[in-house]
Amino acid sequence: MISDRWLRWGGISLVTLFALLTEPLVREPLTRTHLILLVTKVVAITLHWYLNRAIIIHFRLRSTFPFGKPSLRAVTLLACTLGTAVLAWVINLWRHIVTTGTPAGYDGKAVALQVHIDKIILTASPFGFDLFRSFLIAAFFLILYELYFYNRDSSVYKTQLEQLERERERLQMVNLQSQLEVLKQQVNPHFLFNALNSLSALISEDPEKAEVFVDKLSSVYRYVLRSGTEQNLTTLAAELQFIDGYYHLLQTRYGSGLTLSVAIPESAKNLQLPPLTLQLLVENAVKHNVVSVKRPLHIQIQTDQLGWLIVQNNLQHKATRALSNGVGLSNIVAKYQMLNLPQPVVSASDSTFEIRLPLSPSAN
Repeated sequence: MISDRWLRWGGISLVTLFALLTEPLVREPLTRTHLILLVTKVVAITLHWYLNRAIIIHFRLRSTFPFGKPSLRAVTLLACTLGTAVLAWVINLWRHIVTTGTPAGYDGKAVALQVHIDKIILTASPFGFDLFRSFLIAAFFLILYELYFYNRDSSVYKTQLEQLERERERLQMVNLQSQLEVLKQQVNPHFLFNALNSLSALISEDPEKAEVFVDKLSSVYRYVLRSGTEQNLTTLAAELQFIDGYYHLLQTRYGSGLTLSVAIPESAKNLQLPPLTLQLLVENAVKHNVVSVKRPLHIQIQTDQLGWLIVQNNLQHKATRALSNGVGLSNIVAKYQMLNLPQPVVSASDSTFEIRLPLSPSAN
């Protein structure tokens, strides 16, 4: 489908206007013959346009050609030239009839294009066909429609690229979302087993503490399950509330061997971060360090002046290196990458381990 209506009517109108402005008959008294000749000129311009357009479209729609696109353009130009020459010959015959009242004496040479170069006159009108003028007209239309098709094809190609890019981004988001959901589910199952063992001991030793422990455990896992199905970011306030319950469960096992201090201003609690981030960091600290009454593990959670969250703990490595399950810091880094957030910054000294996490402003 060739949607070139604006080009056709706009082009025909402009060419017609130019032709009439340069037509000597316009400045002469209007007679019946002059009117017919002026109408003939307008019709001739329209016929020339539609003839060349039809030839160009015909050859362009050919999917294959023996000698490639350059030769196809040459054949198109030749066909347009010959078609224009024949049409011009017929139109000029009609003008001759209108002017003289008879076709007798018409040879076409009266309308042949002449080029003067240093007193040399060049004409191209064999048998009355003005091939030189026809060639120029054909070249004009061929160039015009080449530009039209180039612009149209570029627009179509650009639209297709944009559609492909949107589809690629959509598939990428689906893939990232799937990976993110997997990361959300990577909470260490050993914690649940340890919690159940602690609960089993508490039931016989202190039923009241066991009841509190069950409440905290249900609260913790309710948050874990909710974080796996809801939004990719949660508020710092929700994370702190969750980590309070999580810390209570850990303290049931480690007692005074584990301490947690939180110093977060109210203004920072509406900032956001990936869910379960604090749980992974606290679990990571407990997993890789000695935790005992004689050598307590101290974990501090606070913010700095730049609004970053800082989680710090003292280093007291275990004699045997704990086996890694691939969760922990790598999980957190992967989440931040997928959410297109600034990356966490990890630093360690001989006595402390620290990770700084960027906090995202709330969407509300």
